[in-house]
Amino acid sequence: MSEIHDKIRAMGLAFTPDQIAASLALFTPLLPPNDEAGVIRDVFYGTDPRHRLDLFGTKEKGGAGRPVVVFIHGGGFVMGDKGNAGQPFYSNVGAWAARQGWIGCTATYRLAPDNPWPAGVEDMSAIVAWLRANVADHGGDPDKIVLMGQSAGAAHVGAYVGSALSAETAAASLAGAVMMSGVYDLVNATHSTYETAYYGSDSSRFAERSSIEGLARTTVPCLYTLAENDPEPFQRQAALVIARRVAEQGKWPDFARLETQNHITPVHQIGGSADEVGPILAHFIAKVTAG
Repeated sequence: MSEIHDKIRAMGLAFTPDQIAASLALFTPLLPPNDEAGVIRDVFYGTDPRHRLDLFGTKEKGGAGRPVVVFIHGGGFVMGDKGNAGQPFYSNVGAWAARQGWIGCTATYRLAPDNPWPAGVEDMSAIVAWLRANVADHGGDPDKIVLMGQSAGAAHVGAYVGSALSAETAAASLAGAVMMSGVYDLVNATHSTYETAYYGSDSSRFAERSSIEGLARTTVPCLYTLAENDPEPFQRQAALVIARRVAEQGKWPDFARLETQNHITPVHQIGGSADEVGPILAHFIAKVTAG
């Protein structure tokens, strides 16, 4: 594993297209081939062309309903996709979930700037509502849904769990939530063109569009992860949300600092032969969906 770590370090700390390309090149050969026989692609959960999700592990029938693990991709609020057949990412996450004996789900959502706040909250709500209404038909348990996102996807998951628009529904609908290197506190965030495209530039709206207060109070079990070599803004966001949670509830939520990793490598390795992140996620998901 030390060779993999050396290659990650060689990618550098800056989150850039070159870093993404290097991560893809490193981890793609380490992923097992995906069994498309167990995948249902491009199911529409809403009316927009990007309201699409894929289901993994659906060929296993019978028995009690299985936990449902939903992955929401990143992309700076303005790009990204769940992937398609023949593409390793992010089918690797859905296929990994299926190999754990769960139903895996990967989903797209509407993008900024055409779809600014609160489009992400609305789309997360629609994904969860669709799953609760339909996933039992595919072998899943609608009461054991875990919503997981990375980067902008983590921000959308956090908003669904913590926003006043959806917090009550989220608490009644989710078994757990996983947020990997997300943005939660807009008041104290670094605002690049990506955040501005989605949240806007009116600072008087930042507090109400932040998820941090709701995340501090939520009863939904949450796991936060942070890569050791995440860019500084994500380091600060993790510290802020943990501190606010401790101030509100007196104890830490589940948290994992992913040693050696950078912003993108955690999700690219999930399900592969050099996967150090999947076991951390699996431990949390098994815990919150037990019983």
